[in-house]
Amino acid sequence: MAADDAPTVRVVEGGGGLGTMVKAALPVVPGVNLLPGVKKTGRELPALELRREDVQVTRAEVDRYAAVCGFPNKDVAPVPYLHMLAFPLHMALMTDAAFPFPAIGSVHLENSITQHRPVAIGETVSLSLTADNLRNSTKGRAWDMNVTGTVGDEVVWESVSTYLRVGKGDKENGDPGTSFTAIEAKGPVWSLPESLGRTYGAVSGDRNPIHLYPLTAKALGFPRHIAHGMWSKARCIAALENRLPNAVRVEVGFKKPIFLPGKAQFGTEPNAAGWDFALVNPKSGAPHLLGRTTAL
Repeated sequence: MAADDAPTVRVVEGGGGLGTMVKAALPVVPGVNLLPGVKKTGRELPALELRREDVQVTRAEVDRYAAVCGFPNKDVAPVPYLHMLAFPLHMALMTDAAFPFPAIGSVHLENSITQHRPVAIGETVSLSLTADNLRNSTKGRAWDMNVTGTVGDEVVWESVSTYLRVGKGDKENGDPGTSFTAIEAKGPVWSLPESLGRTYGAVSGDRNPIHLYPLTAKALGFPRHIAHGMWSKARCIAALENRLPNAVRVEVGFKKPIFLPGKAQFGTEPNAAGWDFALVNPKSGAPHLLGRTTAL
């Protein structure tokens, strides 16, 4: 979206669901992806601001999310919870006819969440999303999805999700990723069940086929289904939860996928502003996720 474009504001109702995932899949189906209304013809990010207005943070939904991601039950929402509320905005923008890339097959490279203060159970949050910073990289084209969460006029939560569409690279441009500290993971080994992608998908609304079953993942080029990156981030935050301040930024880079069922080992080290952390393959040490927290 160009800096001098005033975005068109559109309100998104509801949470998406199966119909949104079908719409997301159509642009990657051979033949169907050439049909009018399905074919991706845009070259730039659309000047759109999508909004969800007055979404209540409820005890029942927060507890469901906490149970899947390993958080304790508290009177405030976990740090990454509002990403789940913003997920329908991500999908609505990427399935919009003006958006240049299909949602299915776009790679979530990084996610940064800034919590200015905890959001209490019972509070009502409004969320807005825009996309910007479309750029070339050595691996294709990358862009950012920016979300702001407000309670009344107060900004309480923000996030930036960086996505990559793999394609023809540009050797004159660097990788779009942020540099994270690789640490040795010496903490607990977590066992991730075969059903994790379906369980998290039922809570989050993210039912991308690569997370559901071996068969649906194989159709998209994976040997079997993989854990959601945002589940991995949430599980790491849950392990750090009692060491984080109320105002905090948590940034992660997603590395190698975790195949389901599988195991992942967590580790953390203090740094000058917070914590560095990692989630790795317990046998090889290959990183699945690298991250850091920063006290604000």
